[in-house]
Amino acid sequence: MLRNLLIFITVFTSTIYSTAHPYSEDSKAKRKIISGHICDASNGESLIGAALYVKELGVGTISNNYGFYSISLVPGEYTLEFSYIGFENLQRTVSLDENQILEIELVPETELIDEISVSAERKDKNITQVEMGVENLQTKTIKSIPALMGEVDLIKAIQLLPGVQSTSEGGSGFSVRGGSPDQNLILLDEASVYNASHLMGFFSVFNNDAINDLKLYKGDVPAQFGGRLSSLLDVRMKDGNSKKFSGSGGIGLISSRLTLEGPIEKDNTTFIFSGRRTYMDLFLPLANDEDVKGSRLYFYDANMKVTHRFNENNRLFLSCYFGRDVMKSPDFSMGFGNQTFTARWNHIFNRKLFMNLTTVWSRYDYSLGTIEGEPESWRWESQLRDAGLKLDFGYYISPKHSVKFGVQSFHHAFDPGYARGVGSETVFGEFEIDNNNALEHAIYISHEHNLGSKLVLKYGLRASLFQNIGEGVVYDYNAVHQVTDSTFYEAGDIYQSYWGLEPRFGINYIVAKDLSLKFNYIRTRQNIQQASNSMAGSPLDVWFPASPNVKPQVADQLALGAFRNLKGGVYQLSMEAYYKNMQNTIDFADHADLLLNKYIEGELRIGDSKAYGLETMLKKTEGLLTGWASYTLSRAERKIPEINDGKTYLAPYDKTHDISIVLNYEISERVSLSGNWIYTTGQPVTMPVQRYELNGTIIPYYSQRNGTRYGNYHRLDLSLTLQSRKNKHRKWKGEWVFSVYNAYNHKNTWVLNFIQDDENPAVTYAEKTYLFPVIPSVSYNFKF
Repeated sequence: MLRNLLIFITVFTSTIYSTAHPYSEDSKAKRKIISGHICDASNGESLIGAALYVKELGVGTISNNYGFYSISLVPGEYTLEFSYIGFENLQRTVSLDENQILEIELVPETELIDEISVSAERKDKNITQVEMGVENLQTKTIKSIPALMGEVDLIKAIQLLPGVQSTSEGGSGFSVRGGSPDQNLILLDEASVYNASHLMGFFSVFNNDAINDLKLYKGDVPAQFGGRLSSLLDVRMKDGNSKKFSGSGGIGLISSRLTLEGPIEKDNTTFIFSGRRTYMDLFLPLANDEDVKGSRLYFYDANMKVTHRFNENNRLFLSCYFGRDVMKSPDFSMGFGNQTFTARWNHIFNRKLFMNLTTVWSRYDYSLGTIEGEPESWRWESQLRDAGLKLDFGYYISPKHSVKFGVQSFHHAFDPGYARGVGSETVFGEFEIDNNNALEHAIYISHEHNLGSKLVLKYGLRASLFQNIGEGVVYDYNAVHQVTDSTFYEAGDIYQSYWGLEPRFGINYIVAKDLSLKFNYIRTRQNIQQASNSMAGSPLDVWFPASPNVKPQVADQLALGAFRNLKGGVYQLSMEAYYKNMQNTIDFADHADLLLNKYIEGELRIGDSKAYGLETMLKKTEGLLTGWASYTLSRAERKIPEINDGKTYLAPYDKTHDISIVLNYEISERVSLSGNWIYTTGQPVTMPVQRYELNGTIIPYYSQRNGTRYGNYHRLDLSLTLQSRKNKHRKWKGEWVFSVYNAYNHKNTWVLNFIQDDENPAVTYAEKTYLFPVIPSVSYNFKF
């Protein structure tokens, strides 16, 4: 299969090359190439998605994820305009009679450098680009959004976008277009992050000070990415300041952070280090309760990256992340954390062909246990590890043709659980759930084709192969999900393979310079998933692979959108309708036992599901008042033969109405006010709706699966930012941020408990638990 696909890619690219190169449609002159990198003149950071426009021809291109651009033109005199929002436009006049390398540095606009812009892209990119269902947020935008306890959080920011919903109050889990949290692929510098949360989900692992760019794909996922059904969150770390040593940080009520960056060798080698730690545990010894005094509760994370430029054609990037949560009491301890490592080599072959060779490694682990030295002492550990290699190419044939293709291979190692007694006094033995290993391979190609000035096509194909590999044990189940037999496979044995094609297609018809209509189709496959009994997710949730008993999940998604710019792109209006059909959807039996269960596949119930909806958004990108307002109308349903008597029921993340309003107002040069208001339909839940008495015992009768809802959710957050006086001779810059979470103290339901009255057993009442009342916070941010 792979050999045939390689032949297809070779023939495909050769065909495009022969039709588009080396002659233009209106000239027999051989094309010449202009290429280089576009970066920020103040710190050398690559500008992702910066635009190059050729005025004489009305064509252009944008820089890739490493700031590299390439465009081929017939010889002649051209005026090139380079642009990026928040930066001064730069014009260059070139006489193109041979290939040229132009390294471009754009200067931040002094009058805009501290303002908030809600887009990092050229103003008309939403009109001209074929992709849709894609959201790109600047770190400045994220910083302006009021945050829980003052902790700036990029995942909380994307939860405010249309089609994206929080899975629980204050949590970092998110659902995209009705999908579950484990259907989101989260990458940090191309390495997978399996649990993107701290402090039981209330904060994310991403330190905003270390992030250069993030992009959320809600449907139109590029062919080079796969493995999840619903979305891709692609997060890129900063490379480090190549011009001078600098720093930034902040001091808040629960945590502080510090980022240092600068050149090791000016313009060639840079570094960045960013660290963050909470310090709630420092105050626990002041408590009166002796148990509290001996407790510890904190999280930390660290981002590190080194970038080296060997020459104009070769660059090396090394980045890593370490983060952990620690919770300890005199009787109990728990810890969980992520580690990632990425090594990337960028190579430019001939100014048209760009290569990125990447090796990644990631690990998520957790542990749970009690204090040693007691007869009941025990410890439980689990981990998931990934190691992979990716080879990606970008082929910039002409302004009308660009091709991306590549191959990738990953190894997954699942260690679901190992529990044992600890200490010489323990009475517990050992219990281990069988480990699993899997290989996941893919090969892909995509082509973006501009057909004149009105029509843009993007189409591609991804072929994926998933293989279970020993050593491992496979259990056989009967019709009622009971184990009947098992088979052991030796190390290295491939005992199950699944492969499939994942086509992508998109079309953009530009009706006018400020109006376009788009359509796309995408098929995605998911081979690993998460077992969870919690809507919010838990650090103890178990990941498990497709197997002889579990087929990969498959989704087909169609989307149609209209995009309109007003007043030169100052206002951007979008409307997208989508329909997603999913096969082999996984749910769980009633009262499923998912923790430390070696027969977890027997708890699965499998069927089909679908999600559909309409997303609208109005965004204001410039001026004293910026922000957006969005409304999503959606539905997500499942139909699984063994659940709800085979009748269709609501998916756990179905929320019919979702409204988000996010605004920032620049009161003056130093003072800004931000706010966001959220309203969503209540979350579907399964609740007792009736009861009956049997031999004096009250027995509840539950609704159908997810047959009722919590009350509707709404919340207002506010923040006020006060910046220090601007002085160009003063290196230190500071700002105070005062914020209020849940400003009007709405008691949003987190959990409903049904309690039987002790004095009158015939009476049962519902007790609502809510997490956050009004929470004020203050933080101080600085940079130098």
